[in-house]
Amino acid sequence: MIVLGAGLVGSALSLALAGEGLRTALVEPREPEAEPHEWGSRIYAIGPGRSAFLDRWGAWSAIPRERIAAVTGMLIFTRGNEPALEFSAYRSGVRALATIVEERAMRSALEPILRRQAHLRLFRPARATSLEWFPDRIAARLGDGGELLARLAVGADGVRSQARQWAGMPWHERDYDQRGVVANFACGRAHRGMARQWFREDGVLALLPLPGRRVSMVWSANLDQGERLMAMSSAELCAAVAEASGQVLGDMELITPAAAFPLRFCRVERLVKPRFALAGDAAHGVHPLAGQGVNLGLRDAEQLAKVLSERGPREDIGDEGVLRRFERARREDILGVQWATDGLQRMFASRQPAMAVLGDCGLRVTDRLAPLKKFLARAAMA
Repeated sequence: MIVLGAGLVGSALSLALAGEGLRTALVEPREPEAEPHEWGSRIYAIGPGRSAFLDRWGAWSAIPRERIAAVTGMLIFTRGNEPALEFSAYRSGVRALATIVEERAMRSALEPILRRQAHLRLFRPARATSLEWFPDRIAARLGDGGELLARLAVGADGVRSQARQWAGMPWHERDYDQRGVVANFACGRAHRGMARQWFREDGVLALLPLPGRRVSMVWSANLDQGERLMAMSSAELCAAVAEASGQVLGDMELITPAAAFPLRFCRVERLVKPRFALAGDAAHGVHPLAGQGVNLGLRDAEQLAKVLSERGPREDIGDEGVLRRFERARREDILGVQWATDGLQRMFASRQPAMAVLGDCGLRVTDRLAPLKKFLARAAMA
């Protein structure tokens, strides 16, 4: 098998399949990053089920404990500084709702494990320039003139997937007219493992716990607000975030420069075709307000590995019938997360006051229904 893209999803999928004895080629154009020292601004909220998946090969245990933080609770605010909805790990019967970890720390932990796999060969740095389909195989041509032949190729090369384009798989996008502004801060007060999220008129602000008195900010800001945030000095940005969060964590000090990226809803009509499948951001794009993007991708990897490992002994891994099992297994999960995150974003971004009031009431009612809260928390963690 050929996996195009050695991000978190592509790497996890390659490990899972190499562990099943499938000879796998992992193709990635970028060199591995150096061991992280400074804090990275790109972070993930990894659910307990996904951290267990990564730890089948020791990848999760290899991340230094001082680079991760457990989310033991979550407060969601709509108007003012009184939370409309609260989730608690203790009340859900788990040690943590999620774990916050930097992308760079995860990739650094994965790298030596990938290199130790007997059935896995890394082509890095190497860039695929085309895919060509044949009845019994698929060919990936590389920029150095080399060629890889396999029974199956997987596009895990991100939201701008070149592999998806080569496969001719229709991709639909809708711009949220928002920018995700991210940065990390040291704060004056302890966060105590609590993640906080504010649904505001200018977007959705989240402060996620990092080790020590540090937090990671993800502000899904309307375009005008995003431009203002990116134009601010460090002191101005710290003051703006402290004010928007009601000074709940005291004074803020910027420890990583702010960065911004566009937010879009993305949907693909099909996840598979003969000898080809999509996984991760190449297969779906969701709003970051629920922190589910990377978890969706890891569930793609886990499910595809499961389908391929459980196929019959004579079944070709690139057969469309085999791959359709993966597609059917993933459709409900992907659509559910897309509809939920898109619906929440539309409701609270609406200029109609009644919609925001409806959303506020819905969250407050949910907060009073303990069985529903427990179900939602466990669904998100799963």
